[in-house]
Amino acid sequence: MPKEYINSETLFEQAQKTIPGGVNSPVRAFKAVGGTPIFIKAAEGAYIYDEDDNQYIELINSWGPMILGHANPYVLQAVEQAVKNSLSFGAPTIREIIIAELIVDMVPSIEKVRMVNSGTEATMSAVRVARGFTGREKIIKFEGCYHGHGDSFLIAAGSGAVTMGQPNSPGVTKGTAKDTLTAPYNDLQAVEDLITANPDSIAAMIIEPVAGNMGCVVPKEGYLEGLRALCDKHGIVLIFDEVMTGFRLAPGGAQERLGVIPDMTTLGKIIGGGMPVGAYGGKAEIMDCVSPQGPVYQAGTLSGNPVAMAAGLAMLKQLHEHPEVYKQLDLITGRIVEGLKENLKKLSLNYTINHIGSMFTLFFTDKPVYDFASAQQSDTAMFGRYFHKMLDNGVYLGPSQFESLFVSTAISTQDIDKLNRASYDALSSL
Repeated sequence: MPKEYINSETLFEQAQKTIPGGVNSPVRAFKAVGGTPIFIKAAEGAYIYDEDDNQYIELINSWGPMILGHANPYVLQAVEQAVKNSLSFGAPTIREIIIAELIVDMVPSIEKVRMVNSGTEATMSAVRVARGFTGREKIIKFEGCYHGHGDSFLIAAGSGAVTMGQPNSPGVTKGTAKDTLTAPYNDLQAVEDLITANPDSIAAMIIEPVAGNMGCVVPKEGYLEGLRALCDKHGIVLIFDEVMTGFRLAPGGAQERLGVIPDMTTLGKIIGGGMPVGAYGGKAEIMDCVSPQGPVYQAGTLSGNPVAMAAGLAMLKQLHEHPEVYKQLDLITGRIVEGLKENLKKLSLNYTINHIGSMFTLFFTDKPVYDFASAQQSDTAMFGRYFHKMLDNGVYLGPSQFESLFVSTAISTQDIDKLNRASYDALSSL
């Protein structure tokens, strides 16, 4: 295609001819906000650049992993060195051991860890292992939490504790749905009711300790502790899905920051430094059920890919050796959020901001947001207008009201000032 015709609009038209919906992941299609998706050609630090030659400060950071900003020199150098030795072996490498030891050292719940290729693969595998370990079949998941596109996770809630869920995607069987129970996030009584209605049959409870896929939603005080106590009482494996929060909210993830330790943890994003990587780990007695040590089968030709391991190891070493990164992230994010709050006050707007560490979401509702139902009260049309106005002002947000934003250490004081001016202009136009 000639250069003069390469822009996001023509690329999207072309993509739709060979790619379902023109994108390889649904949120990229901009259906929630309208308009044509932006096609990115490069990124560095806090900025991304599109095929239309526009520059944006961005608050997605590849949905979390670019915690040190794009094109981090430590990560790039590690990848360049690894690539020289070939892209894949399908055999063990020393980096797999080193990164496993680092993960075990950093994450409180993990005594053994298995590398996989995505967060979805990690959550699917963790649930299978929990079922194999307990000999039970049912799991509890939580409305608004996203654990990838595995069949067990694409289940809508039933009407009560004794009503099985229903598939919310064609292709997911009713047989799968009957083994998936769904509770509202931040509602401990609902979980107790599910356990009472399904005695001695629940293998695992999987939850985002801080939700990021209904927007940023923080657990109420005592909620995670309550889930931990219920799992202990009833012999249920507690799984924290820290694909987003792992190594982002603290060196040991949300479990370190919030002080609640699960039995298993799923990881992704940051441990690949931007490369496609996932992992699941937990107590040794549970992980020893995994093949070839135990009977629960899970395998992957590209698991522990040497280039991905090099990128992830470079990233984790930086975070492990420089824990001050987290104070910097909190400070930067705090300033951005305070700027948003000041703008809302100046404009006499009463919207809700949820914030923890380097994650936050501005919800277009004047009510508190503590679960999926309350998040859905947001004015999504207004968010769409806000999104496009921010885009016009050189700021790239997640193209959905129901996504958390992620901050990197690459954002400067000047960038924060620009973000605050952009948000004031965007909010005043609504």
